[in-house]
Amino acid sequence: MIAEEYLRTSRLFRRLKNGPHGQLVELYATLLVNDERASHGTWRCLNLVGGLLSWIERRGLRPTDLKEQVTERYLKYRAGKQSLQPGDRAALKRLLSALREVGMIAPAPLPPITPEDQIFEGFSDYLRQERGLAPRSIISHLPVVRRFLREVCPAGAGDLTNISQERVIRYIERHARDGSAGSGKRMCWSLRAFLRYLHHKGLTPLALADCIPSIRRWKLASLPTYLSAAQVEKILGGCDRATAMGRRDYAILMMLAKLGLRAGEVASLTLDDIDWRSGEMLIRAKGRQRARMPMPRDVGAAVVAYLRDRRPTTSCRRLFLRTLAPHVGFASGCAITMIAKAALERVGIRGYAPTMAPRSSDTASPPSFSDPVRPCQRSASCCDTRAMTPRASMQRWMSRDSAH
Repeated sequence: MIAEEYLRTSRLFRRLKNGPHGQLVELYATLLVNDERASHGTWRCLNLVGGLLSWIERRGLRPTDLKEQVTERYLKYRAGKQSLQPGDRAALKRLLSALREVGMIAPAPLPPITPEDQIFEGFSDYLRQERGLAPRSIISHLPVVRRFLREVCPAGAGDLTNISQERVIRYIERHARDGSAGSGKRMCWSLRAFLRYLHHKGLTPLALADCIPSIRRWKLASLPTYLSAAQVEKILGGCDRATAMGRRDYAILMMLAKLGLRAGEVASLTLDDIDWRSGEMLIRAKGRQRARMPMPRDVGAAVVAYLRDRRPTTSCRRLFLRTLAPHVGFASGCAITMIAKAALERVGIRGYAPTMAPRSSDTASPPSFSDPVRPCQRSASCCDTRAMTPRASMQRWMSRDSAH
């Protein structure tokens, strides 16, 4: 039962709606309906909000006084009465966001901007506009740059001109062994990019990026990790395709195994990226690059099975969606990585495999995104996904597949 059906018969909702804060409750209920939440999740959210409204009323507060500090105090009070659920804090954050959208409460106060934040904001713009990095890649630089500024430039932006080669090298020597060799190389990579940015903007007179030493890490020093063809088939067979999650995971794993796509590339796929007429997919790769790849029949069949039967009905255009409400796309490729990891552990393969693609000596090597892909030579209208509706295009693709 979804939220809309539950609200028709819910005594809790009727009681809250007929109470002194009925307008607020109806606004929150609309949000739950739009998120397509299940009945138990809807009841939990309404019960939580009802308890919050009763709590602020006993303390002489009004709904217009709601803010993060008030909800945190309520959660602390509620934790003394009963156990908190993992989604309680997120449910109250959604309530505050909904109230701010309609102007019922004041906007959230902006956190104070530190000198480090000002420097990193300019560095982020440089990485995004000049270097073409994705937002998550930009964020990964933040911890390294923040610690570097605190140790080497404690006075903030005014101290950037005092960065010297000796101070940079001493910093690298202090922190090179904080983690693995891989983390040391990533630290040097972030610092090189940051020092190039400072010299590019004229904030430092010297080009200090070249003075950062390289962390020694021998290539091919360890045996490569791979999955055999039998292991890949075992993993694919471990998906319960009678369920919505099983069909979705099976289609995701097929893309990882047969096409060698990155997790982020799978997560960012949309319905409009698949051209069912030509059997091609548009892939968004690193560095804002885009390329079209042919879609094998078995991969297409797995996607079609998911779209026809188990994909939630929603306005979201992402290809793969969350099975739990709200039915939206994955926030990043980390979710795809966890799906692959869970599939490995489900069939008894422990540890983390960097790729689902089997070794070429075991079976025919699946196409990899690093392999050159010839662009589609057909007319632009043939590759336009809006030239035909997704349902009609998918049926055309299926009929062509069955004809073979």
